[in-house]
Amino acid sequence: MKRLTPVLAAIVLASCAQTPPPAPVAKLKDGELAVPADYKSWKSNLLNIQRADAKQIREFYVNDVGAKATKGGKFPNGTISVMEIYAAKAAADGTLEKGPDGNLVKGNLAKIFVMGKNEGWGDDPGDVPKNGQWIYAAYMPDGKTKAPDPIAACRTCHLTNANIGESKDFFARYDEYFDKRK
Repeated sequence: MKRLTPVLAAIVLASCAQTPPPAPVAKLKDGELAVPADYKSWKSNLLNIQRADAKQIREFYVNDVGAKATKGGKFPNGTISVMEIYAAKAAADGTLEKGPDGNLVKGNLAKIFVMGKNEGWGDDPGDVPKNGQWIYAAYMPDGKTKAPDPIAACRTCHLTNANIGESKDFFARYDEYFDKRK
């Protein structure tokens, strides 16, 4: 019987070793997902969304896990999206200010919303609609203080709005995100 060289024996042993299962992900509920400290460095984003109707400018950031999604498909588990909402600057007469490019002028950061998807997340939304495995959280501009916004409104809009619903994985600006992303 032939003996294995030490290198070959190590390769054989390594190939037989079982990979441990991934660590379980904590099941979070609405309001429990924190604002990721590094979200502004995420390469996948959709910036300067003009919402004159709401007197807002919105900016979306999607983590690297979510950036792997392709149009027509669902976002993978582990996706985190952050939406910053800025007040549009208004003139003394109440009209919204516009810059030289014709776009609304960004004022102060008003709120930060976080949306995340993972296995078991969103399983028990209580009395509000279930949106797949997504959960939601709302924060004040400091990113730490919870905003008084009712998360049920987020869930309802993401579920019932035809431009956001299940076919677009409950993701606001789904088409625009994929069409404009880098």
